[in-house]
Amino acid sequence: MNTSHPFYQADTYTPESSTGYLINRLAQTITREIDRRMVDLGLTDAQWKPLLLLRQGSCLTAADLSRKGCHDTGAVTRLLDRLETKGLIRRVRSEEDRRVINLELTDEGQQVSAEVPKILSELANQVLTGFSDEEFVIFRNLLNRALTNAQALSHEGIQS
Repeated sequence: MNTSHPFYQADTYTPESSTGYLINRLAQTITREIDRRMVDLGLTDAQWKPLLLLRQGSCLTAADLSRKGCHDTGAVTRLLDRLETKGLIRRVRSEEDRRVINLELTDEGQQVSAEVPKILSELANQVLTGFSDEEFVIFRNLLNRALTNAQALSHEGIQS
């Protein structure tokens, strides 16, 4: 529980001055810029994310992508169909468990996905222009703390 004074008051609250509004605007602005930069790779916002996850090895199946991306399995299947049609991924039946279909990047998928972290890190560094090393660490830590607080509220709501 927050023991400090409240930062916002109902009688003076304006959405434009709220941290939620600013964080949302920042996320929307960054997302639009990522979309603009991914066009040259032929990728949409939905498509670069699974390519990056596959490249990093944090997802191996459609179910993994569904869990990690918070998308339903039907949407993930359609997304994978598009990536397969573009020649960026392939579905390969697991030799250990024939029921499991693993996802692999094709050679072209490897090349395209290699560009994604370059684009993302370049943009992130541009967004953080003017931040000192110390400010960057503080900013990231504060965002993580706010996220942790928000997630705790969600969990409290579930338990109630």
